[in-house]
Amino acid sequence: MSITLRPWQDGDDLRLLEIFGDAENPQQHQDRALLRAASDTPFTRCLVAEDAGVPVAAAVVSASAVHPQRLWFYAETAASERRRGIATTLLTALREEIGATSVDVPSALKTRFAEPSPGTEGFLTAQGFAPIQTSRRVVVGPGSLAVPEFTEDGLQLQDLATGSVELTGMVQRFYEATHEWDPAQVSLGRIQQLLLAPETGAGGAVVLRDRPQAAGGRILSFAVSYSAMRDDEHITEVLLGWNPDLSETEAQFALAGLLAMLTTQHPVELEVDESMVPLLPIIDGLIHTGHARETLTTRILATDA
Repeated sequence: MSITLRPWQDGDDLRLLEIFGDAENPQQHQDRALLRAASDTPFTRCLVAEDAGVPVAAAVVSASAVHPQRLWFYAETAASERRRGIATTLLTALREEIGATSVDVPSALKTRFAEPSPGTEGFLTAQGFAPIQTSRRVVVGPGSLAVPEFTEDGLQLQDLATGSVELTGMVQRFYEATHEWDPAQVSLGRIQQLLLAPETGAGGAVVLRDRPQAAGGRILSFAVSYSAMRDDEHITEVLLGWNPDLSETEAQFALAGLLAMLTTQHPVELEVDESMVPLLPIIDGLIHTGHARETLTTRILATDA
């Protein structure tokens, strides 16, 4: 095999795009952004594989300040060059770089891929990766859930600014509670930056309270809307979450009620992880009745699973 490895260079993104072609799915498009030049802050090592001087594959390991337990790993090989062991060669070399670095970084790796991808799954399993999470993108159609009853002194629907301290704190607690499988260290400021800042596309937020805010009503569930994905279908991406203090039954009630309000006229798209236990039966029930459909399933694997 006449494969040689070298560090990532400026312009490799365009060179490899010519070789790789368009991304096969939104997950691959997102993960290609991990390919970049080496750095110690955050720790990043990226290698390009060449055959006779022509780039044919690339792989990267990169640290996350929010999820410090593992390094992200991503590798991609040109379709015509697969099954030559190039990805294995890249991963082996990156593991050697991790072991040789003076930077304090974890040795455990995590990665993800969109299904179906039997070749990718077989490669990762052979390299010691095992499943830790499954994430689905799901579109929920309009009018699929019963709208809850609102009263003057009871259940309330309220708009909140995405910069609200109360909302930010609730999103932070929800995020940490649903990421025990990949522990998060996230401040209020970081949550704002990742999920609520205008740069993320966050356009507004709505919360469901058990009673009026002036009467001490607490947030039961929340939804943050982002820019429309497909204008022709009027589908809006939404982050839907709940107060972690609620019981599972209470959380299901709060989620179903808010989701019903969000979908009175138009569909919404949600990201649903296996860790979102109260939301799963709602979504699975809607899929079963044909009121929701999966658009993308992503599996996440790790070497320390």
